[in-house]
Amino acid sequence: MKREVKFSLVFRDMWQSAGKYVPRVDQLVKVAPAIIEMGCFARVETNGGGFEQVNLLFGENPNKAVREWTKPFHEAGIQTHMLDRALNGLRMSPVPADVRKLFYKVKKAQGTDITRTFCGLNDVRNIAPSITYAKEAGMISQCSLCITHSPIHTVEYYTNMALELIKLGADEICIKDMAGIGRPVSLGKIVANIKAAHPEIPIQYHSHAGPGFNMASILEVCEAGCDYIDVGMEPLSWGTGHADLLSVQAMLKDAGYQVPEINMEAYMKVRGMIQEFMDDFLGLYISPKNRLMNSLLIAPGLPGGMMGSLMADLESNLESINKYKAKRNLPFMTQDQLLIKLFDEVAYVWPRVGYPPLVTPFSQYVKNLAMMNVMAMEKGKERWGMIADDIWDMILGKAGRLPGKLAPEIVEKAEREGRKFFEGDPQNNYPDALDKYRKLMKENKWEVGQDDEELFEYAMHPAQYEAYKSGKAKEDFLADVAKRRAEKDKSPTEDAKPKMLTVQVDGQAYRVTVAYGDAELPVAPAGAAAPAGEGKEVLSPLEGKFFLVKNAQETALKVGDAVKEGDVICYVEAMKTYNAIRAEFGGTVTAICVNPGDAVSEDDILMKIG
Repeated sequence: MKREVKFSLVFRDMWQSAGKYVPRVDQLVKVAPAIIEMGCFARVETNGGGFEQVNLLFGENPNKAVREWTKPFHEAGIQTHMLDRALNGLRMSPVPADVRKLFYKVKKAQGTDITRTFCGLNDVRNIAPSITYAKEAGMISQCSLCITHSPIHTVEYYTNMALELIKLGADEICIKDMAGIGRPVSLGKIVANIKAAHPEIPIQYHSHAGPGFNMASILEVCEAGCDYIDVGMEPLSWGTGHADLLSVQAMLKDAGYQVPEINMEAYMKVRGMIQEFMDDFLGLYISPKNRLMNSLLIAPGLPGGMMGSLMADLESNLESINKYKAKRNLPFMTQDQLLIKLFDEVAYVWPRVGYPPLVTPFSQYVKNLAMMNVMAMEKGKERWGMIADDIWDMILGKAGRLPGKLAPEIVEKAEREGRKFFEGDPQNNYPDALDKYRKLMKENKWEVGQDDEELFEYAMHPAQYEAYKSGKAKEDFLADVAKRRAEKDKSPTEDAKPKMLTVQVDGQAYRVTVAYGDAELPVAPAGAAAPAGEGKEVLSPLEGKFFLVKNAQETALKVGDAVKEGDVICYVEAMKTYNAIRAEFGGTVTAICVNPGDAVSEDDILMKIG
């Protein structure tokens, strides 16, 4: 009989690899006893990652959730662990040092035993303070190697990184194969090298099923000495998620390892509760496509957890591209064609921006940059025309040191635009902030909370915390759930009701009312908008979202209003910047061709002035 291999249930990541939200605290407390009853888990991932933030988004207090959720596991002797993003803490942007230090004290007090720290750039400088802060707070510091596959991300690269982290005081190492693209044999070599140098250091393997490597990888890392394997369970196994507990246990048992037995009655209880939570509201945020595995992910190396948002992006961007093509009588593009173009562009962009590991948030940056390039080139423009500020921060070194070298074309563009590269410690760019948030809480008459946990939450997620405290987050969440339920429960006859649509005729946009079957069209009110074909066109100079300007009486511009040359008539929001569109000629507004809030592409007709 071979040595023992233990299991960790990644309950938090199971949900967030499938959809947006996690269960509410009442649901978590309900399922915890059944997870314990399964009798097979040494560890459970309870929080971290997006857990705290999404609790705020649906109007719940994450501090209460973490305390109540971790308590039953402690009482059962099961360790709890969480995911943290080093310099970025529990969000997508850098966090001041004093907030980071408080972070570990709060989470230890709330009942989290282990912090799994990763830097999206594998920059050890960003991880080092977290090791110190975690250990000072009494937590186990588990440091991650973010696995990706490139000419520079070799077995030697990852071995050296692990040894450096252990030298800095890491208690454990996590092989974080977040895209599931780690090659099994190479992963086994990395684990073997670490164990050869430090047999006393526990190693935990985290993987996603996505491209299909991870069952082989689990077997290889166990052969090399891995101690803990992260697993999921149905109905949230496979696809963009994780290998299922039952399959992993059966495979390792056959290979001769000592693995825990599973109480199948309790397994079915947990499985049933997961489905119950999905039926409640969580399933409204889970795309069926996220339940599929896709070997096309091997080439671009994008994490499976991104596929849901990626497919949503594709739909909106495909519409924009095809609008452009319709105006020029060009063949339309299909979603599959756009997906392949995006994957090819990721493969082109990634090495040229320094091979950042494709993990949060840098996987999003690379994907977004590739998408912007594809959009530009499909419209006859050049690559690299639009690079967002957060992507520039990555390129310039403000988030950490890139593993690879930037392409000359990127360096030249930065210099041409007067951008400065940063070589120092990224933490130095973000001064302490706790005093500022203490002052704000005092002004708002808000309590800092037990162990300063409310202060921490406000400093970590300021906008979301304010929305939570005001009640707006709960209100918006319930409205969104109601809208999604109504859409899901919509009867087939709803599709027969008249709808206002934008249609393209020979490249010209028209707003029309469409009805099916015997449905009657509504009678147009007196003074209704003139057809979109009448008057002079006002075209959008860029892509973004359309908004109407308001006059001095706070009333939006409408059909029939008079305008003169130079008047601001609408705005297009692009890259979080509002761009005013001014009338180039005077006259009367005869048609507004786009609804406020709608996405527009460059050269779309915004309105008509007669």
